[in-house]
Amino acid sequence: MRLILTFLFLAAMPAHAWQATTDGRLCVLTHSEAQGDVRLTYDPAGPAYSITLRRPAPWPDAPVLALRFDGPRGLTITTDRHVMADANTSLTVTDRGFGNVLNGLEFNDEATALIGDQTTRFSLKGAAPEVRIFRDCTVAGLV
Repeated sequence: MRLILTFLFLAAMPAHAWQATTDGRLCVLTHSEAQGDVRLTYDPAGPAYSITLRRPAPWPDAPVLALRFDGPRGLTITTDRHVMADANTSLTVTDRGFGNVLNGLEFNDEATALIGDQTTRFSLKGAAPEVRIFRDCTVAGLV
């Protein structure tokens, strides 16, 4: 009976998987957890990459955003080029290259966004294969 209840409980929980998709024009990598959502895009026409971090509570207004990747190939990257939106519950960084971000997502266990006195962690479990698909994305679709 416990096994059945455990299965039903787990089946009712939302999936928090990383997923690479395309919307026909952009390559997209998404992930959702209770504490927030991550959305990366790649626009081959630019070319331009973006990462948007969204959470229920507002991000503090601070001059520097850091992304720390913890795991076998840990690293921390920082930027002062983030833009807030949606009453500061969403922040986005756009750039022409995202090698460090993609490496951080693919080769580590956890990512932490640090801004002001706030931190938000995201699990990278299952991210690696989807990051590889995202890297290979073309306008025609994902392979």
